Amino acid sequence: MDDNAEFKAGIEEKLAAGERLSFEDGVGLYEVDDLAWLGRLAHGVRTAKNGDRTMFNVNRHLNLTNVCSASCAYCSFQRKPGEADAYTMRVEQAVALAEQMTGDLPTELHIVNGLHPTLPWRYYPRVLKALKETLPTVNLKAFTATEVQWFEKISGLGASEILDELIEAGLESLTGGGAEIFDWEVRQHIVDHACHWEDWSRIHRLAHEKGLKTPATMLYGHIEEPRHRVDHVLRLRELQDETGGFAVFIPLRYQHDFHDSKDGKIRNKLQARTTMASPAESLKVFAVSRLLLDNFDHVKCFWVMHGLDVAQLSLSFGADDLDGSVVEYKITHDADEYGTPDKMTREDLLELIRDAGFQPVERNTRYEVVREYERPQTIGERRAEPQSVKF
Repeated sequence: MDDNAEFKAGIEEKLAAGERLSFEDGVGLYEVDDLAWLGRLAHGVRTAKNGDRTMFNVNRHLNLTNVCSASCAYCSFQRKPGEADAYTMRVEQAVALAEQMTGDLPTELHIVNGLHPTLPWRYYPRVLKALKETLPTVNLKAFTATEVQWFEKISGLGASEILDELIEAGLESLTGGGAEIFDWEVRQHIVDHACHWEDWSRIHRLAHEKGLKTPATMLYGHIEEPRHRVDHVLRLRELQDETGGFAVFIPLRYQHDFHDSKDGKIRNKLQARTTMASPAESLKVFAVSRLLLDNFDHVKCFWVMHGLDVAQLSLSFGADDLDGSVVEYKITHDADEYGTPDKMTREDLLELIRDAGFQPVERNTRYEVVREYERPQTIGERRAEPQSVKF
């Protein structure tokens, strides 16, 4: 007999009636072991919102500097000034590197950086302006709310003025990073910067007021508990009720260091006492998030952090976006254990999506459709054997 039968029936009734799920519902969903049931519910919501369409974009990642004043416990990207593999690009270097990334006709350049202790504020709008002049058809998706809060500190300006200058220089979206887990019970142990929920939400609210559509993220699978995940997404849901400015929600799987850095250091301070989320847990996160975030149009699986097998499965657990071609992602180490490639071409993404049984739809940064591709016509267009996955 199913011990959760009454709870599950109540959830199904709420969803059928269009009733919003509560914090208690969210925690209860994480306690349910019936992954197929969760997937079926989340897929129903995903299908109602987006049909069998799965979005992707052709993008590139550019990190201007890995020098950072913070030492967040989970972060392997940050370096201190003078370390062997610390780097900071001049404006001309950033432009030259971006010019090399245009072979597959990307529509987006994704820019995230460390909190550099000595770079002046003016460097950042200068870089954006130079990149936009060089790549006028490429959307610039740049800077986390944490970076914007850092710009406030080093410039003496307020976030509103900072955003105005960045938008004038070519900014078309903030990135969703810096969110991690909002609850202070966890956050105080994993981040080492001054941007917390109050500033993160303030900066995204301002961005939305200025007409920007932004993503929101959650870093899961470290020291947080399900209740912290639920609290996190419900804060986002409340802010979305207010502004309507979030384009997508992106669960990000916490990563271990699979490769040592050049100096042999493992900078992930959580690694010795944590394990990464299993594929089953990741699929549960996608499903529960999709069910709770009734006012978000899209849920994205960033395939780099989950592996291609889980990415395909996530499309049947609430996700309807696979991010993009990426090519080089330095903020976390790739999911090496799962054979994740360094990059995906447009054709790779089309095949991945069709192979999972969905219609590929190329989008831009604002989630406007660039091109719709043919959906798989028959089961014969899909793989003969299911993707294997280590649960």
